[in-house]
Amino acid sequence: MEKNYLNPRLSEQMIQSISSAGLAHVGDAVFELLVRTWLCEHGKATGQRLHQAAIRIVCAPSQAERVRKIDSFFTEEERAVFRRGRNSHPRTIPEHATRAQYHEATALEALFGWLYLSGQTARINELFLLMMDEPDNPVTTSP
Repeated sequence: MEKNYLNPRLSEQMIQSISSAGLAHVGDAVFELLVRTWLCEHGKATGQRLHQAAIRIVCAPSQAERVRKIDSFFTEEERAVFRRGRNSHPRTIPEHATRAQYHEATALEALFGWLYLSGQTARINELFLLMMDEPDNPVTTSP
């Protein structure tokens, strides 16, 4: 089978071997791409405005706030990955975020990294739509 890094489908065993920091590293990029795409679609596609708007959404305090919109929709497996990410031990915390906010943001990124690496892009999209309060989200009730 040919490798496809744009649409990966790693085995559960392979994903388990990736550290929480590694999952968060991938998830950070996935979240950033989603946010940039969302901003372009919503008319904020000028260079400086796009960058500043993206920073406001991808910063730890904003991510932590958005987690509260989706955590009741997590499956048990997603909740376990989220906990694993939240329990990681970062070396530094940015000064614009509290320790709790940074842990929540890291957990969200780890979850998005895990979903992406396991090929669950439709699920990432569902959660992202909930986070961004999109009205046409197919997910309407908590599992």
